[in-house]
Amino acid sequence: MGRPMTVSDSVEVAATPEQIWAEVADPSQMPRWSPENTGAPVGAGRPLSVGDVFHGTNKRGPARWTTRCTVTASEPGKVFAFDVLAIGVRTPRLRGRIASWSYTFEPVGSGTRVTETWTDLRKGWPDRVAAVFDKVATRGSLFSDFQRRNIARTLANLKAEFEA
Repeated sequence: MGRPMTVSDSVEVAATPEQIWAEVADPSQMPRWSPENTGAPVGAGRPLSVGDVFHGTNKRGPARWTTRCTVTASEPGKVFAFDVLAIGVRTPRLRGRIASWSYTFEPVGSGTRVTETWTDLRKGWPDRVAAVFDKVATRGSLFSDFQRRNIARTLANLKAEFEA
């Protein structure tokens, strides 16, 4: 059995799909909810469109890194998604298909079901090599387990903020 390549979770939020999408589709807003994203200055202040490229800055413990991401889906009130295609300390120089992130927004009752999904795009990595790398990078977890916890925290923070 191979390593889990996709992790997803959902939360219902008392806000419209359009309201939530407008914030999530502007990656500069993600530090408000994410436990490790610290910003995305490119495109700040507006929802991004398919093909837009942005750099995301991240922090996990003392480690800091920057990713280059390309928006793959952006439909108001429906979906926002991007692929992480390069990574580096200050500048994302190491290219490769790293991960895909998507957020879908579905009207339910008086709010929205927000689903966040992470997909590991390191398909060419042998499972054993990925497991060793993952455990070093996350201090003990496979990325799928680590991202499952991060997604739960991000969605809980997003819900709390929109419902405050």
